[in-house]
Amino acid sequence: MSQADSQPAADFKPYVPSVESPAEFSIKAIVLGIVFGILFGAANAYLGLRAGLTVSTSIPVAVMTVAMFRLLKGFGRSGTILEANLAQTTGSASSSLASGVIFTLPALFMWGVPPQLLQMVLLALCGGLLGVMFMVPLRQFLIVREHGRLPYPEGTACAEVLKASQGGGSQAKNVFYGIAAGAGFKALTSWLRAIPGDVSLPVPFIKKAAVGFDLSAALFGVGYILGIRVATIMVGGGLLAALVIIPGLHYWGESLTSPLFPETQMLIRDMSAGQLWNRYVRYIGAGAVAAAGIMTLIRSIPMMLESFKVGLGQFRRLDASSGAEDHTPRTDRNLPLPILLAGLIIVAVVMAAVPQVFGGLDDFTHRAVAAVCVVLFAFFFVTVAARIVGLVGVTSNPTSGMTIAALLGTATIFLALGWNDISGKATALMVGCVVAIAASISGDTSQDLKTGYLLGATPRSQQIGQILGVLTSATFVCLSVLLLADTFGFGTQELPAPQATLMKLVIDGVIDQSLPWTLVGVGVGIAILCELLRIPSLPFAVGVYLPVSTMTPIFLGGLLHWWLTRNRDQATKDARTERGVLLGSGFVGGEGLLGVGIAGAAFITGARPAGIGTDWASMLVVELVGAAAFAALAFWFVRRVQRG
Repeated sequence: MSQADSQPAADFKPYVPSVESPAEFSIKAIVLGIVFGILFGAANAYLGLRAGLTVSTSIPVAVMTVAMFRLLKGFGRSGTILEANLAQTTGSASSSLASGVIFTLPALFMWGVPPQLLQMVLLALCGGLLGVMFMVPLRQFLIVREHGRLPYPEGTACAEVLKASQGGGSQAKNVFYGIAAGAGFKALTSWLRAIPGDVSLPVPFIKKAAVGFDLSAALFGVGYILGIRVATIMVGGGLLAALVIIPGLHYWGESLTSPLFPETQMLIRDMSAGQLWNRYVRYIGAGAVAAAGIMTLIRSIPMMLESFKVGLGQFRRLDASSGAEDHTPRTDRNLPLPILLAGLIIVAVVMAAVPQVFGGLDDFTHRAVAAVCVVLFAFFFVTVAARIVGLVGVTSNPTSGMTIAALLGTATIFLALGWNDISGKATALMVGCVVAIAASISGDTSQDLKTGYLLGATPRSQQIGQILGVLTSATFVCLSVLLLADTFGFGTQELPAPQATLMKLVIDGVIDQSLPWTLVGVGVGIAILCELLRIPSLPFAVGVYLPVSTMTPIFLGGLLHWWLTRNRDQATKDARTERGVLLGSGFVGGEGLLGVGIAGAAFITGARPAGIGTDWASMLVVELVGAAAFAALAFWFVRRVQRG
């Protein structure tokens, strides 16, 4: 953050003064934002279903937009910095929308009640619109008044990238290189299937202990984006599960002569490490993630109450007078209150009146109760998310914790009302879906509004851009999820859908009262111990919950980020960080897009690409070749970051 950007709000001067009115809301900016948003939304959907997390795409979309503007310059259609900002605002909405969808809806497939495309799109639209509209009145407090105290890291970084692009420095080629490399490596593992998707190494002298490594360019890129601290914490949780909990379960249970609940058939001594993780460790991890998410919310109670109070106050104070609008500086013009209230009422009425939203519920009372739960939880968690991401960023937004809290509240209400059948479970999950999308979108919107505040954008244009991004990307994100479900399935090795599996466990546990509470309690204890040791509990818990093979490439990416930027001057650090983030974002986009492309091809042909297979050599040789190929990819990445 530059010195100017850290000034108090009263003294701050944006990059483009409010008295100037350069081109901003244009067709080319909106179209580019929509196109890039659709691409990265599909890619983030794949990443979230595979790894249980998503990344912000504002910076790569902004950089790619600047590159396209330069191509258009030859045709006399170059764009301004505010047009580029509007494009990234529009495009970034899709990734946040994808987060809420993939964190929840895959659980419906696991229950055997897969949703229709129309229902998924309606849920996504309701959540996205609620997130944007609830965020509008919070802008004056969180973005303007709290400027200098809430950094909004992704928003500030995106503003700096766009400013740098005005001076001729563009790193757009790194995004495109990353997309090509990520897609190419994914083609080797999932299209040609010439090398395995992961390699594993047994740990000597410790029974059932093994360390795996996912050969994923996307996870490697995510690690570089997250950095060494978060990556180390996450891999620490994974190693605890792989090297301590799983062997401990085996040593403790190898003398048992009957299955241990929740397993009902196999003995512990007969289980592989993967089976032990699936039947026991994931419950421990679920307890850890749920406890960590809830503790994060509890720790934020003062902030939550203040933000909730501010949200109510800002709705009352928002000036709806069209006459006053004429005297308002361009950089302070928001969507007017009548439009917001009308939009909120329409969304609430649609949820209560349209049976397709909540899975064809015939009872209007059920739909009305669900709609009320959505509006209340969404407004509360939108205010929380918008404040939290101002401190820790979008990637660290505890959306899962908020969704779990919403699911616990909704499932408890439904249980009290006697709605404990599969339709009650599904409806509770759909409530959580809309709340998750709203909270995720609000975090993204606040980051974009921060970028706009620093650059001198018109807030109303950005808010309309976010709404357009939601409206245009919802169908494509949901279609991507349906294609992936049809091709790979959820809860599989290719797409474990870890967050959705967690949400399913929460609802099943509350409504069926069937959770193995001892295992869940162990996870809760792990999360509490992390808090006592001042270790961030949520990333550590995610590491416990996910297979260690998912964490190791993330750790490698974070380790290389630290190695490439250590003992460097600030300019070199910033340049290498930016190049690596853009390359890493390209890895995410390339692998995700090819994953969705494989699903589309399988849908058309009726079968996944067979490829050449891995029978051309022994498994040891194949795994060594796969590891060597990944090492070559990492080496190329390092050289690109070093050379610029």
